Amino acid sequence: MVNLQTLNLDNNFFNGTVPNWFDSLSNLTILSIKNNQLKGAFPSSIQRVTTLTDLILSGNDLSGKLPNLDRLSKLNMLDLSGNSLDSDLPSMPKGLVMAFLSNNSLSGEIPRQYSQLSQLQHFDISFNKLSGMLPAFLLSLPNISHLNLASNMLSGSLPGHLNCGSKLQFVDISNNRLTGGLPYCLSNESGNGVVKFGGNCLSVDLHHQRAESSCVPVKRKPSGEKNIAVLVGVIAGVFVIIALLACGLLMVCKICCPRGISEQHLLHKAEQEKSVTGFSSGILSNARYISEAENWGIHGLPACRSFTVEELKEATNNFSNSAILGDGSHGKLYKGTLENGTQVAIRCIPSSKKYSMRNLKLRLDLLAKLRHPHLVCLLGHCIDGGEQDYTVNKVFLVYECVSNGNFRAYLSEDIPGKVLNWSERLAVLISVAKAIHFLHTGVIPGFFNNRLKANNILLNEYGIAKLSDYGLSIVSEAAGNCGVSSLIIDQPAIPAMNS
Repeated sequence: MVNLQTLNLDNNFFNGTVPNWFDSLSNLTILSIKNNQLKGAFPSSIQRVTTLTDLILSGNDLSGKLPNLDRLSKLNMLDLSGNSLDSDLPSMPKGLVMAFLSNNSLSGEIPRQYSQLSQLQHFDISFNKLSGMLPAFLLSLPNISHLNLASNMLSGSLPGHLNCGSKLQFVDISNNRLTGGLPYCLSNESGNGVVKFGGNCLSVDLHHQRAESSCVPVKRKPSGEKNIAVLVGVIAGVFVIIALLACGLLMVCKICCPRGISEQHLLHKAEQEKSVTGFSSGILSNARYISEAENWGIHGLPACRSFTVEELKEATNNFSNSAILGDGSHGKLYKGTLENGTQVAIRCIPSSKKYSMRNLKLRLDLLAKLRHPHLVCLLGHCIDGGEQDYTVNKVFLVYECVSNGNFRAYLSEDIPGKVLNWSERLAVLISVAKAIHFLHTGVIPGFFNNRLKANNILLNEYGIAKLSDYGLSIVSEAAGNCGVSSLIIDQPAIPAMNS
């Protein structure tokens, strides 16, 4: 075992704690134990395996504190996402290229030491509890291309003179507590790729920002005040319970009183507002996340970026026939390349005169809220409409590229040299089940398709399964045309068509 260089134990059902004897493997370079059921603390012996280049422990239930990792001088990739780690961010080796720490409970501020990560390209610390200022140096790292800081508690403002890194293509700072304006390099005018900034208190795009009062930064209390804080919390809790009891009595009285609005009138109005998908505009505008979605902190996620028709024409060579990848019941699918070189999939959905512009935007906002690690990410949309409110011609949906083929191709061995073993197939099915469970129960009202196909299950470069073609019926009048068949797409980098 001393000469072992690669240890891969992915996608099994290992439980218990992670063993703590890795420092005995003096030549180990790759350690991957993702997607198991391991619990407990991060093994301290890993700090002493200085030969490691790839450390992947994602998709488990590790908890507790993270040690400093700067001793792992050869480490290129670190993936600890999808655990329950609740420490401050650790120090990192200067040569780190990719770091995935999303979906944990990490807290504290982003360390100043990260300004020395000159090789860092992909940094994802979304869906944690990080606070403090958003350090401008993260956006200026020389090699950074993908930066995801979404759904934390970052506050303050960004300097207007900020110069973003020349390779930066994707930035997500949505759902924090940021104020002020956006630097020019993050604005739509700069053309520097996809930038998501909704759910803050910024002075731009106010429709997708929160009230400024909700962005007051949370201050950490000195340790000497903890006991006082606990006592105050107990007293406040007693008063809250009394207040809740009083509110309950008031609610009982209110229910017994006559209602000021006719229920028949409301029912009639709801019936008039129902769309072809069966969702009223009231439901569309007030759809809310529950269960798993609330735990991830993505309540109220705003719409994605709005593209122009000109941008999409340029990306697809004016919607050239050579860019068409499929034509099905939900419209044509095009392969596209954005101005910054990002590969995307663009679906063109013919619209219906039943939609007003306001109604359609409500639908697109709701579709943009469907965010999950096992759903293909919607990057943005474009509405091609006329001057009148009811002259929407087409709707374009712009998706990320998932570049490693679809599940059917792996099952039928269409991709030479790539055959999934049983544990890998089971991991794919578990991932898809999580995505479907989210679509059914993670948002009200739920989304039900009942036409799941292996073509709609895509695998990314890390072998993680993602479900495509979800929720399209909410913007497509062709959703009920089950008899229309779809063209199966051969290119593995684009979401498959839905029949």
